[in-house]
Amino acid sequence: MARVKRGVRASKRRKKVLKAAKGFQGGRKSKFKAAKQATLKAGSYAYRDRKVRKREFRRLWITRLNAAVREEGLSYSVFIASLKKNKVDVDRKVLADIAFNYPEVFKKIIDKVK
Repeated sequence: MARVKRGVRASKRRKKVLKAAKGFQGGRKSKFKAAKQATLKAGSYAYRDRKVRKREFRRLWITRLNAAVREEGLSYSVFIASLKKNKVDVDRKVLADIAFNYPEVFKKIIDKVK
């Protein structure tokens, strides 16, 4: 059986891992073993936090909506329930954006569902 020299393949793999670890601190950016562990951990954090980001933005929109609705004398839950009852099909992201940037338009929406 012929001898296989793996220098090219191994160096390519190491170079790929070290490139992914660029910007890390200490030996995690230059030492292969530490860089490999760090990039694996970073990848798992990135995967998890893509889900968490959606949660956090929804919380932000709800907080903004609650603040805007309370100025008009309603609570968030009553506002959302009346939106559903009146079949106003606008999601929280858009409502929060309207409340934040166009308060006069948001006031009209509240008047419509009251």
